[in-house]
Amino acid sequence: MTSPEEFLSYCKEWEAKIGAFIELKDDAVIAAELKQADTGALRRLPFAVKDNIAVKDLVLSCGSKLLAAFRSPYTATAVRKLEDQGAWIIGKTNLDEFGMGSSTDNSAIQRTNNPWDQSRVSGGSSGGSAAAVAAGLVPFALGSDTGGSIRQPAAFCGIVGLKPTYGAVSRFGLVAYASSLEGIGVLADTTERCRQVFNTIRGKDPMDETSLAAPPAAPPLYGKADPAVIGVLSAESIAKAIAAAAHDEGDANLEVAAQAALLEDEVRCGFETAKKNLAALGYTLVDVEIPSLKYGVPAYYTIATAEASANLARFDSIRYGKRPDWAENPDDLIDKARSDGLGDEVKLRILLGTFVLRAGFQDRYYLRAQRIRAGIRRNFEALLGDADYNNTAPQCDAILLPVFPTRAFDRGPSALSPFAQKAADLYTCCANLAGLPALAFPVSVEGGLPVGMQVLGRAFAEGTLFNIVNAYEKAHPFPHPSGYRSFWPA
Repeated sequence: MTSPEEFLSYCKEWEAKIGAFIELKDDAVIAAELKQADTGALRRLPFAVKDNIAVKDLVLSCGSKLLAAFRSPYTATAVRKLEDQGAWIIGKTNLDEFGMGSSTDNSAIQRTNNPWDQSRVSGGSSGGSAAAVAAGLVPFALGSDTGGSIRQPAAFCGIVGLKPTYGAVSRFGLVAYASSLEGIGVLADTTERCRQVFNTIRGKDPMDETSLAAPPAAPPLYGKADPAVIGVLSAESIAKAIAAAAHDEGDANLEVAAQAALLEDEVRCGFETAKKNLAALGYTLVDVEIPSLKYGVPAYYTIATAEASANLARFDSIRYGKRPDWAENPDDLIDKARSDGLGDEVKLRILLGTFVLRAGFQDRYYLRAQRIRAGIRRNFEALLGDADYNNTAPQCDAILLPVFPTRAFDRGPSALSPFAQKAADLYTCCANLAGLPALAFPVSVEGGLPVGMQVLGRAFAEGTLFNIVNAYEKAHPFPHPSGYRSFWPA
């Protein structure tokens, strides 16, 4: 580690360009922590925390004006476990408001830019965490993933991003958006760092009844990297399936979704590079299909918005949150607080969720989405094996697929429309619907921007995914943006 002053200068220079942090600790505090640097696995390493994860006495804004001044009275379990191992928090990172978005431009606090090209988005909703890691401001950061919110910004910024098995990491201290889909995960500069952090934060937590310990038959997190069979889920097969559904149902929106699922040339090139490099490393690649995946995005947004409408009902500005200057009665207070304090995307998702949960609409939308979700889970289990490890002969050990059909998009006239951004979630939301682990990693740089892919695995098989990506990283070291410096021991 170089001098604290040198790092602070580097940090300020980058932060002025990318705006990754909502709150950074004082220079004196950071300098004092840096002077105690240690070369252990996590001891004395700084890390950042997405600002929808609680850290005692630090801001917990969720990227919303409604909570901009709110400070957390407690610390999330995942954060506490890292602190117990000697890691320390440098600050809280920016995000799309309440985790709802694919760009971090939906934050009501500030804008976060991509370190590779500041005119482009960093991805979302964990864009602040991804940008901070990609710029070298921290070696790792915590984020949350509801439908791709860790993996997509990791791919856009050229770093590693893990969405763990649902329940593998405690959600205690994570502000709820869609409780049955989301979880805390890791963004890191290297595969092994990501593995170390995940090893620290995983495990059953008495504060979270949905948390689970890995079953005894699950692959070890650290172990020999055995030869693996990787299923390849091509973008073309997904787009064709959606197009066929659009034709059968006469749905114009599905036709637009099919176009949004097609990969841009640079991402297609990166996908082919990933397949070639994995085959050269000795992995066996086979083509696979997930028949029900074509309905993944409608099912995901139906479930996510329904749960959001219930979870966000607590934000009424009576117990906490910014209040209006004047209101005639409690109902008027709540109306004004939510109207002024919540952004358009959050309001849209709350309204959609309220609609699908109305009497008479649950069977038509919400319960139908849950049946599709079950079908997607069964499709993946047929290929990878079930979460209880009763199936001893899975067809493949992991599935390779794109993270997003484009590289980091810009904010100009060519920017992706909100609908196209949602449709593109098809590649990431399937892991959340099935509750499976997925690990995003950079495979190449195309046109000056990183291209990321992901490997998706059996429940609690994070060790298998780390072994695959670690082998890839050793053969093809991960790239960094211009001006990047590494201050942290590998």
